[in-house]
Amino acid sequence: MLLHIGALAFDVDSKQVTPWHKLAPRTRILCTLLLVFAIVLTPNGHWWTWAIYGLAVASVLLLSKVTLTVLLKRLAVEFGFVGVVLFGTLFRGGGTVLWAWGPLQITTVGLTVLGSVTLKTLLSLLMLNLLTLTTSVSALLNALIELRTPPLLVAILASMYRYIGVLMNEFNTMRRAAASRNLMNSNRTIRLVVGNMLGALFIRTYERGNRVHQAMLSRGYQGLPPIEKVPQAGRQDVIALTLTVILALLGQAVYLIK
Repeated sequence: MLLHIGALAFDVDSKQVTPWHKLAPRTRILCTLLLVFAIVLTPNGHWWTWAIYGLAVASVLLLSKVTLTVLLKRLAVEFGFVGVVLFGTLFRGGGTVLWAWGPLQITTVGLTVLGSVTLKTLLSLLMLNLLTLTTSVSALLNALIELRTPPLLVAILASMYRYIGVLMNEFNTMRRAAASRNLMNSNRTIRLVVGNMLGALFIRTYERGNRVHQAMLSRGYQGLPPIEKVPQAGRQDVIALTLTVILALLGQAVYLIK
């Protein structure tokens, strides 16, 4: 959910007017969390259950009218991080051995686990990206406060969104300075320079964070971002939550019957 904050396109579809956008932000968060928990708690190999959840995610995708290119780019970046973990599930033991090479072997159990974890990851990331693309950051923070999220966590998220652009600019400045001094002319030198830059950036972040915190306290900061006026839940919010709960229970009932 936080991988793309610094891209300045965190909520590119938040200004649209669709049935999904008409829901209160806290309702969108609750619907997303309910569906994600139902998806990840489903045991491996229950394909019909994920088919039901996949239809639910596809329905939200169509209703929200998100920009597909942005959504696909985000999914590609996120799968780059989790792909190694997903690939590791392929070589689990158990079941019938389909292929073997030395200590590595692909079994029916490994394929089942790989397919199951991949589907869980894909559906969960789709829902989380749909939420962040269609809900502004301020609305998300206000909704988290309404849902009684710990204030410290909300404050960390707010500060992270507010200042990560500053840190990215700082890192780019340091990188340009290193390049202008011809310090990045080999792979070994690049690794050393980037390591030193990350260490320096960490120290600068700590010092700047202290200065920013003192400045915020002097201006009356009390640990939470300013709370804006939030839309009240209406009939459509109750309907959306009810449908989400029914879908979650239906999917679980299908795998219990199987």
